[in-house]
Amino acid sequence: MIYTSLVLLLSLLIIGGAQAQKKKILFIGNSYTYVNDLPNTLYQLALSGEDTIQYDSSAPGGYTFEQHAVYPATLAKITQDNWDYVILQEQSQLPSFPPDQVEVEVYPFARKLDSLIHANHFCSQTMFFMTWGRKYGDAINCPYYPPLCSFEGMNQRLRESYLEMGVMNEAEVAPVGAAWQRSRMADSTLDLWSSDYSHPSVAGTYLTACVFYSSVYKKPCTGLPFISSLTAAQALFLQQIADSTVLDSLPNWYIGEFVPQAAFSWSSNENNVNFYNQSTHASLTWWNFGDGNTSTELNPTHEFSNPGTFQIQLIVSDSCTTDTITQEIQIYPTLVFKTSLPKIEIFPIPFSDQITICFPAIIKELSIIRIYSPDGKKVLEKEWQIQNNQLEHKLNTSALPDGIYLIQIITKTSCESFTSIKKSH
Repeated sequence: MIYTSLVLLLSLLIIGGAQAQKKKILFIGNSYTYVNDLPNTLYQLALSGEDTIQYDSSAPGGYTFEQHAVYPATLAKITQDNWDYVILQEQSQLPSFPPDQVEVEVYPFARKLDSLIHANHFCSQTMFFMTWGRKYGDAINCPYYPPLCSFEGMNQRLRESYLEMGVMNEAEVAPVGAAWQRSRMADSTLDLWSSDYSHPSVAGTYLTACVFYSSVYKKPCTGLPFISSLTAAQALFLQQIADSTVLDSLPNWYIGEFVPQAAFSWSSNENNVNFYNQSTHASLTWWNFGDGNTSTELNPTHEFSNPGTFQIQLIVSDSCTTDTITQEIQIYPTLVFKTSLPKIEIFPIPFSDQITICFPAIIKELSIIRIYSPDGKKVLEKEWQIQNNQLEHKLNTSALPDGIYLIQIITKTSCESFTSIKKSH
């Protein structure tokens, strides 16, 4: 089982190293998706950047998540391929309703669709399509729920609900509504709505496609040559709005938040090192200790046979994507003493801005003084040759922050180590 997991992990790492040129995307929504053919607009935009998209959609007018969850055509399209992304767009008004109503009428069916997506292909990424408020708010429902009386209020409720769906389902959110609001604030003369003040104009669909491009590919769309039927200036403006909305704050939209993220710490006792895996969203683990040895344990302990500097690599995966982190650690020599020699002494303990090292008269050769932080990193090193029977050496430690340190003194015939505390006055 360990062998199988390790092969899978390494193969994912090799695949992940190649630049992805093609994405398979399924859109599940309604008229906000099919008006002006959003999927094809995204396709053309990506193609102009030498990226390709294989796409399909299920978008009957006015459809809700509840209807899609039992709609045969939608269910068939979910299972027809191993989609990289499945984009979910709810009916335009429902997520803007009061939270207790959304909790009953929207969230359960968002969860059901997300479950169906992952049942078909575990590695598919659900992405929620945060839609926009109507240009002048929702006039029909305004009397019953005041936040819906304006674009800003309706847009805010949509934002809150879609972000909640992202958290609940560990899914990403394409912040289309947030980009629409930013565009409107920057230039209200570029109308993103069609004449019904609800559906998108060509400019609105283009901005939406730009947001999806930045969200899916996680790279800028600014400068892509496809501009639809817009002017070059209009297209450039909308591209910049999309990039600033998405790429400046990826964590806000949970983009990349629910994939493996490698992290670890360690503690050491001479050449024995305990490693602590602090990675998130990972089920497979592979360590490389930089000395020819590896491990698939979650929190391994490793004994280094020789001192030196080692590059510790941790690779983690969820069987779909991988993440790698490398950190450098220092293993200092195991202490060996000649008991017949007088001991080296240091003072004061604790020290502040200076340490005095007192050598026995018998030591005449070059000495190396090293100071290590608790994690094994060398923070100071100095060579000192005893001359004219001067047996005391004062070492400036003013640059070191307060804390616990290992002080190591190496001579030709001995190696001594002291633990001390730096404590400023």
